[in-house]
Amino acid sequence: MDFALTEEQTAIFDMAQAFGADHIAPHARDWEAAGTIPKQLWRDLADLGFGGLYVSEESGGAGLTRLDATLVFEALSQSCASVAAFLSIHNMCARMIDAYGSEDMRARILPKALTMETILSYCLTEPGSGSDAAALKTRAVRTNDGYALTGTKAFISGGGYSDAYIVMARTGDDGPKGISAFLVMDGAPGLSFGGLEDKMGWRSQPTRQVQMDDCQTSADTLLGEEGQGFKYAMAGLDGGRLNIAACSLGAAQAALDQTLAYMRERKAFGKPIDQFQGLQFRLADMEIDLQSARTFLRQAAWKLDTGAPDASTFCAMAKKQVTEVGSRVADQCLQLHGGYGYLADYGIEKIVRDLRVHQILEGTNEIMRLITARHLIG
Repeated sequence: MDFALTEEQTAIFDMAQAFGADHIAPHARDWEAAGTIPKQLWRDLADLGFGGLYVSEESGGAGLTRLDATLVFEALSQSCASVAAFLSIHNMCARMIDAYGSEDMRARILPKALTMETILSYCLTEPGSGSDAAALKTRAVRTNDGYALTGTKAFISGGGYSDAYIVMARTGDDGPKGISAFLVMDGAPGLSFGGLEDKMGWRSQPTRQVQMDDCQTSADTLLGEEGQGFKYAMAGLDGGRLNIAACSLGAAQAALDQTLAYMRERKAFGKPIDQFQGLQFRLADMEIDLQSARTFLRQAAWKLDTGAPDASTFCAMAKKQVTEVGSRVADQCLQLHGGYGYLADYGIEKIVRDLRVHQILEGTNEIMRLITARHLIG
């Protein structure tokens, strides 16, 4: 087994890390305070090919592997997990359009999605259906011109900010086989948004409910085939789970790096605090946890890339494990900063807040355990 990154993969990581250090990290706190991210940032990221990381080269994308993509999100999250995670959502949607959209839809939507002139959001969760996503109530009814969608989506990153939304809606009976996917453009008749959510973390991402009241959309906005939407959504989530795990990994690594620098300078009882053995043990535990998480994440990404039969289970396990490790490490870093860790100036408390939601979204960690258990017992 060769665990080393290739020269190309190392270059991808370094490019993303350098971009984040120069263009994201200096502004992350200001964007958090403003509750939004300048759209020019997405165009700058798209110039690096990050608007379609795993959109096929035939469709104009970068055609990267899932493992390659995790390197991008790990690197960017060292500057801001909130920004990196939003990019992950856009990429998941772009890949769904590439994989399942008609030739006409790909031609209409992908060029501007790849340049991120068109920013994409993902709408699955509803106020009454989170973990039980297949119980969604949003309904799409056929009309003479296409479909009319009625329902509400909750916790939507980019709600009222993005340019298009992939919406899961029921076109058939109850259960997953009655769900279809639609591409709803901003400005569609009957589309509106709730108030800006006041969140614990990911505060730079505008988050709102997406509301559809007899929302009119043409027939060519159906993604793929009727009744296949839930399958498309779940396939997209495998990669999304890897990406959110990578975001936890990168941000926690940044927290540890900052903590090591702080402990070299901070003195207590006449010596730097990194010289106390009890604290050294805590640093060692965090390093071991992060290295273990990194290896597990990359194994899961490799399985998804190679089409392994247990890939979805490994994506679930990696998401659960890495997001919990990331939160645990960030919390320990805050503790090692003492009172300074609680101050916004040091950046650690933001990492703690941003990473907490990673155990909830892309499928809660309880659902990741359920997926794993079902795999074990057949």
